[in-house]
Amino acid sequence: MDSILATRDRYPDFADRLPRTGAALEFARARHAGQRRESDDAPFVMHPIEVATILYDAGYPDDVIAAGALHDVIENTDTTTQDIADRFGARVALLVTAVTENPAIEADTDRKAALRVQVARAGETAAAVFAADKISKVRELRLRGSSGRLDDASREKIAHYEASLEMLAEEIPGHELVEQLRLELEALRALPAGRA
Repeated sequence: MDSILATRDRYPDFADRLPRTGAALEFARARHAGQRRESDDAPFVMHPIEVATILYDAGYPDDVIAAGALHDVIENTDTTTQDIADRFGARVALLVTAVTENPAIEADTDRKAALRVQVARAGETAAAVFAADKISKVRELRLRGSSGRLDDASREKIAHYEASLEMLAEEIPGHELVEQLRLELEALRALPAGRA
């Protein structure tokens, strides 16, 4: 909750101007309650808050920022697409679904590859939500790498993020979020040898 309040303090009229996002952040906080981030054991909701903030800073409208706040609720909780559509509208639900992995695909690399194709087919706005997610995830990984050595699972994530950057550069070339992701990956690669 403190992080959500910090976001509101940063943008004082946040709840008034972005009512859907405010409701989405509260919903995400409730749904992700008790979940922790791998990188630093912080509350998991910090990740969707960062994704929403990245989209806000990039100038996206309320429904897109709300989708960023909700992008992990289908994958990581018992929330359904219909739950999102009922509370936040069909457009938000479509965006969240577009960036949600297919759990029926068992192999992690195949599931991630299918997700990239799915996002590419979903259009520019879904690609922006996906890019914001990857920016946040690369930052988390860099934090983890700066405090210790990255494991094989982390290296697999990096490969997915690199492939995601390639896809995004094709789908939304020159977009500011693509450039942010590129810079974050460069910073990750710049970690001392053995850490990245």
